[in-house]
Amino acid sequence: MTAHFEREFDVIVIGAGAVGENVAERVVRGGLTAVLVEAELVGGECSYWACMPSKALLRPGTALHGAQTVPGAEEAVTRVLDAAAVLKRRDYFTSNWQDDSQVKWVEDTGIELIRGHGWITGARRAEVAGVDGNSYALVARHAVVLATGSRPTIPPIEGLEEVDYWTTREATSAHEIPARLGVLGGGVAGTELAQAFARLGSAVTVVARGGLLGAFPAPAAELVQAGLRADGVELHLRTGTQSVHENDDGSLTLALDGGGSVTVDKLLVATGRHPAVEGIGLESVGLSADDGKPPRLKTDASGLVRGADGNDSSPWLYAVGDAAGKVLLTHQGKYEARATGDAIAARAKGTLTGEPAPWSRYAQTADEHAVPNVVFTDPELANVGRSLEQAERDGYRATSVQLPIQVAGSSLHSEHYKGWAQLVVDEDRKVLLGATFAGPDVAELLHAATIAVVGEVPLDRLWHAVPSYPTISEVWLRLLEDYGL
Repeated sequence: MTAHFEREFDVIVIGAGAVGENVAERVVRGGLTAVLVEAELVGGECSYWACMPSKALLRPGTALHGAQTVPGAEEAVTRVLDAAAVLKRRDYFTSNWQDDSQVKWVEDTGIELIRGHGWITGARRAEVAGVDGNSYALVARHAVVLATGSRPTIPPIEGLEEVDYWTTREATSAHEIPARLGVLGGGVAGTELAQAFARLGSAVTVVARGGLLGAFPAPAAELVQAGLRADGVELHLRTGTQSVHENDDGSLTLALDGGGSVTVDKLLVATGRHPAVEGIGLESVGLSADDGKPPRLKTDASGLVRGADGNDSSPWLYAVGDAAGKVLLTHQGKYEARATGDAIAARAKGTLTGEPAPWSRYAQTADEHAVPNVVFTDPELANVGRSLEQAERDGYRATSVQLPIQVAGSSLHSEHYKGWAQLVVDEDRKVLLGATFAGPDVAELLHAATIAVVGEVPLDRLWHAVPSYPTISEVWLRLLEDYGL
């Protein structure tokens, strides 16, 4: 027998992934009550199907390859990866797709959880179809927050809808390594998983309409491309896929532009993601698109959604993380969530009115200036802020300095270390606008660059930040010297 419950909270958060959890925690810390609404696992995509399992699949191969590049260690490495052990460790990091520990954290934090599909029904109102069969009518005294994440974008390729393909969810939760894996897409997810499965024993073929990691500077992306080829990954770049069909033995054949074809046992479609804002009632508050598709939400610096009924005069609807569509990265979504949660609590207390000041605790200013990003391939690729082209488009008088990473620390790190680094400089203010590093273990260089960009550290002061010797960080000194300091 179903029942209908009516509940009231200060804040309703639809979506209990990492971003939704952070919003709820912040508003509770600010003295408000909060409820999380989640139809799947508490902890969301990152915990179970994205960040954590993908890195768990990648790390063993990187560790093994690292040992193989250092004489003395190389001679001691006598085996290839144990795929079963890698998958078992991956299962550990996903808690075997059980969210008990995450639920306990929610409860211990003082947040209520309702499991079910939630949607907006009006200003400060939501409905939940509970997985328990009951329905819940929720009222928010202060705010409703959309933290519904994103979904895979599937390209309109002939025959694709008729075959059984993987998205990143199926790839990161796989329990068998296919003999032949095809990957559609040359972005971060496709590139990372292509290398992970190649090192686990698959013969991997990547097919991408554009270049590999085309959002990054070409010299950096080329190092990753060389790393994939060294692992036996076959690359068909700047190549379209005309059709996909299933063969009698269950394998799949991709017909490519130019007449070629690729036959694989499993096909991973990793061609991007889009905000998951379908079916959450946006039309009930005036947020419907003319073409019938869900609208792209526009938010202010605190995550407040522009254009929702009553939102400009009496703020109540917010969007954070992938749902907001600004930066589809977990760490940036959690940053947005912290700012939004604090802004909601401050507005509830009357200590924040209007749009928050840039770089205040209520503003997501880093989204515009300093988004850090790591591609966890081997070699790694890490960047923050603007590329030279982005800086010029944004109206900055910008220059760049770039060079190979050839310092004592890199030579000691591994034989034949190959890396590349670039700094983008605002010539008017003499501060960094961005930085990119490519090479083994360069991800650990990134936070220093992020601090320099966020802090707008003058280059003549940054020159006094002496890197320890012998570390790969010595490339900072070489870059500044090459710039002329």
